Amino acid sequence: MVGRGPFVLGAGAAAGIVAGIVLRRQNNPVRTLLQNNAKLLSKKDHHTVRTLVRGGQAHIFKHWPAPGIRDQQKITLLQRARAFASESISAKELEEARLEVLYPPRCEKREHQLPGPPGTDDLRKDQYYWLRDDNRTDEDVLAHLRAESDYCHNVLENTEHLQEELYREMRGRIQEADQSAPVRDGPYFYYSRTLEGKQYRVHCRRKLPPNVGPPSESDSMDESQPEEVLLDENAEAARFDFYMVGGLEPSPNHKLLAYAEDTSGNEKYTLHVKDIGSDREMLKEPIKETAGNVAWANDNKTLFYVTKDKLDRPFKVWRHHVGGNAEQDELVYHEEDDQMYVHLAKSRDEKILSIHVGSSVTSETRFLSADEPEGEWKVILPRVNNVEYDIRHRGDHFFIEIRDENRPNSEVLVVPVSDPTQTKVLIPHKTDVKIESMVASQSHLVVFQRIKGLQEATIYELPDGLGMPHMLGMGEQVQFPEAAYSLGPGSQGDFDSPVLRIGYTSLTTPTSTIDLNMRTGKRAVKKVQPVLGGFSKDSYKTDRLWATASDGTKVPMSIVYRQGLVKLDGSDPLLLNGYGSYEVCNDPYLSGNRLSLLDRGFIFALAHVRGGGEMGRNWYEDGKYLHKKNTFTDFIACAEYLVKEKYTSPAHLCIEGRSAGGLTMGAVLNMRPDLFNAAIMGVPFVDVVTTMMDESIPLTSIEQEEWGNPNVTA
Repeated sequence: MVGRGPFVLGAGAAAGIVAGIVLRRQNNPVRTLLQNNAKLLSKKDHHTVRTLVRGGQAHIFKHWPAPGIRDQQKITLLQRARAFASESISAKELEEARLEVLYPPRCEKREHQLPGPPGTDDLRKDQYYWLRDDNRTDEDVLAHLRAESDYCHNVLENTEHLQEELYREMRGRIQEADQSAPVRDGPYFYYSRTLEGKQYRVHCRRKLPPNVGPPSESDSMDESQPEEVLLDENAEAARFDFYMVGGLEPSPNHKLLAYAEDTSGNEKYTLHVKDIGSDREMLKEPIKETAGNVAWANDNKTLFYVTKDKLDRPFKVWRHHVGGNAEQDELVYHEEDDQMYVHLAKSRDEKILSIHVGSSVTSETRFLSADEPEGEWKVILPRVNNVEYDIRHRGDHFFIEIRDENRPNSEVLVVPVSDPTQTKVLIPHKTDVKIESMVASQSHLVVFQRIKGLQEATIYELPDGLGMPHMLGMGEQVQFPEAAYSLGPGSQGDFDSPVLRIGYTSLTTPTSTIDLNMRTGKRAVKKVQPVLGGFSKDSYKTDRLWATASDGTKVPMSIVYRQGLVKLDGSDPLLLNGYGSYEVCNDPYLSGNRLSLLDRGFIFALAHVRGGGEMGRNWYEDGKYLHKKNTFTDFIACAEYLVKEKYTSPAHLCIEGRSAGGLTMGAVLNMRPDLFNAAIMGVPFVDVVTTMMDESIPLTSIEQEEWGNPNVTA
């Protein structure tokens, strides 16, 4: 018997009462969902809630804050729920009321003062500085992040089925088992493969067949030749929680493979050298803590590599003899300027090794004969502040692409290797043409450039015999018909090849690898990135638009949408993407994931705002330092144009930016909150002053050339 108080019940009767209470609670969706908030409901509200829950709308009543918090919003939501149940209002109006009830976490303000510039008594107040947690262990910070994640989950709970649908769609467009376009290099075709269900690449090669002819655009790899697996990243990665390959370079005789792997995620690479035939490690001990950047000398036994400083800046170059002790490696270069990063390279003709050091605005290059690895590294052009240059080697000369204050869009020089100070202009600077890069081969020089924001390439024929040219002809233009696209050099093969490999994509064209015979003009498409799921580029339309900024500057945009789905009457949802920093060009490309938006009636647009490099160097300078506001007003002008021309409306306009593009999003949201409905800010750089004053943060020193140095008084 179980007894309490004035009456006594049998155990079976007591159990029955308890079970009844539990059962009633389980059968009462209102109490289960709303708990203490249930007291806000009238009998009519109870009926409405039960009706909507049975209709699959339980999310409307989940995650309400405790009584006393947002009670008026709860009452409004209940009123809207009754109206929705009677079909008096739309689902959108009901959802707006639901979101008003959910209580977003509020970040606590804590007093904290930071010193101003050195030599001053200035103090800055930063009430959110406590959120900095370099070790990711502060419980208060972690608790706030968990609260943010919970709030995000609660807001998006009713989209879980859509999220799963989108995931299946996006993954369904990916061809997991795929292969890159092979590159002809010496006696082999080199390529990589991906496998179904695997995360990493397999690096391979096949021999050229006997009696093969000279390189041409019609080359194709002979699949009957045995495949040699150089490195299976999947097999290597199976031993680690994290895996990433850095440099991967076959030796000049194609017998050894140098590769660097990061197994911790901190971008510190361990260098290996293996014999390709036997798979045997050739180093006495793998060389740890490198930057992942390697280059071979032509003796097939000397290897140069780069290491980093404590702030992850590549700053030293070392010479290693394969088979020797790493402790005996010789330091051949040490860059002491903490704004300069070091990079190693080998020329396409395999004659020259180079050490390139550069910041955001200044560079310098040293070179060494690849046949003399013990020789002296020589400077090509001495370092001058705000002068950048890049080199290509051919015969007894270098081609140099150079930029300075008088030549902001760059020009091309030619200089003798014996005396690089004897410069001659081959392609002079133009105010309306920005030179971006060069490709040099035995018989041709190709210059990639931009005109009014669009990319093109010009092919120049060079004299026979590797002699230094003193002038160039008119050149042949490589162009494409689409209104907006991306064009650039691909992986080039043998130096004596007449074939130029280029990469091409647009908002409607998948990434394509194209080989162009520079002698005949014939083209061959070597690979088009597969987009599964019934994709057809003819279903989509891309265009180029121009907005007018507040100072009268014309700002280009690239736009795409699915034909037949959009109305172009102002009612279409539109996602506008922007960046606008570092002279980075926000070029158009086809995204398989983006198709899920376009196929649901979205329009997608790229704003090519100042601060990027789309319209030349001055376009970048006009969106930097004291001109940074132009980046923001350009973006606003693009949004206003899209609204004015009825591509969308403020109620349907979402904006997106990552990193420095997140700074743009933060600025425009504060300047014009009425213009945008939603914003996606990916790892936004929105704390510029505090970040740039803290030189203990990696990258800060080199970033001062982009954002300025608050530690220096005006």
